[in-house]
Amino acid sequence: MNKELLLSKAFGAMKNAYAPYSNYHVGACVLTKDGATFLGANIENASFGATNCGERSAIFAAYSNGYRKEDIEAIAIVTDGHRIGAPCGICRQVLSELLEADCPILLSNGKETIEKTIDELLPMRFTKEDVL
Repeated sequence: MNKELLLSKAFGAMKNAYAPYSNYHVGACVLTKDGATFLGANIENASFGATNCGERSAIFAAYSNGYRKEDIEAIAIVTDGHRIGAPCGICRQVLSELLEADCPILLSNGKETIEKTIDELLPMRFTKEDVL
């Protein structure tokens, strides 16, 4: 995995964010094992519940194109904030179902980058096993 390229694509996607309310821009890039990439940006709405985060936009794009968790190599999530932005609670829950537990999640604000897994971001998460 070329982390620099993945982060660069995520920062490119961030330029497409629509964030007139928070002015907080997020970009994301999903990298699949066959080399395909899927971009996402946060898209806000005056009805805040209709807002979609960048990482969900990217992962939904990958799934919409037929990819599944076993096909995903990594995801990068970037912001223009003063500190590294981690996924919100809703995104953590979505990623916990749509990524493998050990999938690398790169988080960056352009000044620093860290790598986590969903296990680290959402321990004791609620999964399909809880509803079966």
